[in-house]
Amino acid sequence: MITSSVRLVVCPALSRALSASTVLAGAEGATKAVQRSSLQSFQQIPHTGSNGWINLLRFWREGTFSQLHKYMEQNFHTLGPIYRYQKHTLCSVNILLPVDIGELFRSEGLHPRRMTLQPWATHRESRKHNKGVFLKNGAEWRADRLLLNRELMLSSAVRRFLPLLDEVARDFSHLLHRKVQTEGREENGCYNLTLDPSPDLFRFALEGSCYVLYGERMGLFSSEPSQESQRFISAVERMLATTSPLLYLPPRLLLCLHAPLWTQHATAWDHIFSHAETRIQRGYQRLQAGVVNAAGAVQGSVGQFPGVLGQLMERGQLPLELITANITELMAGGVDTTAVPLQFALFELARNPSVQEQMRAQVQTSWSQAAGNPQKALQGAPLLKGAVKETLRLYPVGITVQRYPIRDIVLQNYHIPAGTLVQACLYPLGRSQDVFREPDRFDPHRWGPGSEEGTTESGSGMGFRSLPFGFGARQCVGRRIAENEMQLLLLHILRNFRLSVSSKEELKTKYTLILQPESPPSINFTTLSHS
Repeated sequence: MITSSVRLVVCPALSRALSASTVLAGAEGATKAVQRSSLQSFQQIPHTGSNGWINLLRFWREGTFSQLHKYMEQNFHTLGPIYRYQKHTLCSVNILLPVDIGELFRSEGLHPRRMTLQPWATHRESRKHNKGVFLKNGAEWRADRLLLNRELMLSSAVRRFLPLLDEVARDFSHLLHRKVQTEGREENGCYNLTLDPSPDLFRFALEGSCYVLYGERMGLFSSEPSQESQRFISAVERMLATTSPLLYLPPRLLLCLHAPLWTQHATAWDHIFSHAETRIQRGYQRLQAGVVNAAGAVQGSVGQFPGVLGQLMERGQLPLELITANITELMAGGVDTTAVPLQFALFELARNPSVQEQMRAQVQTSWSQAAGNPQKALQGAPLLKGAVKETLRLYPVGITVQRYPIRDIVLQNYHIPAGTLVQACLYPLGRSQDVFREPDRFDPHRWGPGSEEGTTESGSGMGFRSLPFGFGARQCVGRRIAENEMQLLLLHILRNFRLSVSSKEELKTKYTLILQPESPPSINFTTLSHS
């Protein structure tokens, strides 16, 4: 059965001339016009070149991999709101309008499928490791995912791990405060220091993830953090950097040839698994020794959340090897994908002082009324959530969300056969004038109640404007950890520091499986007089 999605924009020039509100308001009339017109075939979709090998060679020669997000944006400007993309044996249809993304979502089925990261899958198979939900599909994926949702996605789960994230965010703020006072310059009773916060943000993300997943701190904020933690962070960065080029090469062949690129990738994963297995075994030993009692509390720490690992082990519904696979994936995916957006968020707040002051005022009021309760503090400061969404609109960690529709659909009046790889391109979406008013402006208010972007109504596609964690049943399983981790860090930074930058120019970005700055921004932290 073919369902239809309106072709709202028929050419790039018209696309840029229309506002998002005008486009959506005319949807009903456009639907009738589309129904009267003849459906166009898959082969008629505008494309970037039909020879996948030539396209791949061009990518290598021009270094397009690192600027894939910009390449996609340019293609939408040139070809319109939908185009075909062929590279090597990979063929996809790329879209950016929310109404089309909504149609894709409605065709994902009970067991949504996204593009498999074959280098990761090959590593698991070659090392005889189990796969976590990130690499699974079908009924097996769904069974595991439902069990993980209970420990990671439900509001009851968030209430359990929120105090842990708040503790880490407070400690980070105190550490930064000491550094600014020790190494900075005093002016009028306040201290200020300009620094690249990225190394500390990586440690923060790793410390927070470990605490929530394993129920124990790593001690990364000590004066001499362990070399093991830095090796883990380096392994994650190396794994991400080598994944992108391996997507277009046969991993099995590279494995047989012992190719250096594959060896780097596999070695990085080996270290990630070794790090996770050591901590998982320690958690298992604690459980076996009776350290975690029947009430789910760590002995000697009344009411202390034992971590996602402890919860899963206690319930006994997932075998230890599957717990290991999923915890390892969560750890590998929870460091860079939190630390890098925080770099962007601090930079945007620093170069938008009026926004920063509005957020600080809201945060200070909410914090004083919350009496130390992190959940109440976040609820009373909705601009924190808006700032995270706005950061991820401009700088999405993953630049696409992929699905394989289980039935034939129509996007922009083109026939899309079932089983076609369709990618929603988040970087062009977030910066499209057809979707957002003043898309280049950093404005956390745009996600507030009553705003167009803040609505959750999805019939017209409005609910598909913010997709940094994906959508539907297959959205990022760690999103609640990441969202709250980022909001709490921003809360404590704004409570204690004023941020500024020497230059307000746009940050240059690069793509290495995740979007990140070409060079981490340096930010000036100035202590507030009350802190």
